[in-house]
Amino acid sequence: MNWIALKMLTGDRAKYLGLVFGVTFATLLMAQQMSIFVGIMKRTGSQILDVGDADIWVMDNKVRFIDEVPGMPDTELHRVRGVPGVKWAVRMYKGQVRARMPDGNFRTVVLFGLDDATLVGAPQEMLAGKIGDLRRPDAVIVDKAGYEYLWPDDVDAIKTEGYQLGKVFEMNDRRAVLVGVCQVSMPFMSTPVLYARYSQATLYAPHERNLLSFVLAKAVDGERPEEVCKRIEEQTGHSGLDGDDRRLMALTGDQFFWKTIWYFMGSTGIPINFGITIVLGFIVGVAIAGQTFYLFTVENLKQFGSLKAMGVGNARLTGMVLLQGAVVGLLGYGIGLGLTAVFFESTSHMVHLAGLGLRWQVALGVGAAVLVIVLLASLLSLRRVWVLEPAVVFRG
Repeated sequence: MNWIALKMLTGDRAKYLGLVFGVTFATLLMAQQMSIFVGIMKRTGSQILDVGDADIWVMDNKVRFIDEVPGMPDTELHRVRGVPGVKWAVRMYKGQVRARMPDGNFRTVVLFGLDDATLVGAPQEMLAGKIGDLRRPDAVIVDKAGYEYLWPDDVDAIKTEGYQLGKVFEMNDRRAVLVGVCQVSMPFMSTPVLYARYSQATLYAPHERNLLSFVLAKAVDGERPEEVCKRIEEQTGHSGLDGDDRRLMALTGDQFFWKTIWYFMGSTGIPINFGITIVLGFIVGVAIAGQTFYLFTVENLKQFGSLKAMGVGNARLTGMVLLQGAVVGLLGYGIGLGLTAVFFESTSHMVHLAGLGLRWQVALGVGAAVLVIVLLASLLSLRRVWVLEPAVVFRG
């Protein structure tokens, strides 16, 4: 019977290919859009994930996401260091500054100021230069994508001549010297990412009274970072001159990462825009596969009637239709995922699409959606099979 079901499926090649195309298109659309959505959401907190040295991020209690960070007084660093369970704590600056290039053009960059003594939070992968070079006067390190953005004329020569260090530019009317190029996760806005020592970064930053963005801390061995976070929040509370609660907020890296993602999920139109496209992909898949599968079944009612006349029950016929749907679903799903993978592989060299790719979680989610599409398409056609009278074979 299974062989008969497959022969019926492939007998009309046009409808067979139409079914496969419908599922393929739905898979491609859903997988691509879901992958891009997940990649963009991860970019919003990528700079948190890049800091692997620290367990805990301490910040002002009004912070909603990583790019909106008011400065704290430097005294907060010592308060955090005095909390039991904190092994060490260092300061970090993060902000957007304007860089003036030698040709007079301005570029906005993200600047990280790392603790002078330990350089905690420094990039883990260097493509040129060394992390220790940040201790040179006026030294900065830029990420790979930022280098190509700031010096586009050098892109073609990178493969043959490598990165050209020693380039000089200005930030806040102060000299900056490029001493290294690193590989880090792409930020949300594809803005160049620069690293400098904290003392140097405060000279590059706009003039503000408080420049301490974060205190990065490590929990004592054996202490749960979550418990240390609670202790920091409890023991650093105090009232400001205006009577406001100035208690610090302490989060683990994972908590801060998801706090940032949920901010973008709830405060921007990104989820809605991608969600509409994904839902449309699902609807298109159901519509194309359902309609084509229904017409395919209607045109084969005589064959199903013949099988019924020979004593084949509804249960067996249902299995045949579901087998046909499974074959179409697997083929369309496989081809759709393959095309998605080809798309991301062919665009992986593009700076603005770097880091975006097909994830196994997305593949599983799309697989579940394709299963629903196939089941709905099969059920639409099965109703005609179930109520079919064997006598239809002898008509006309």
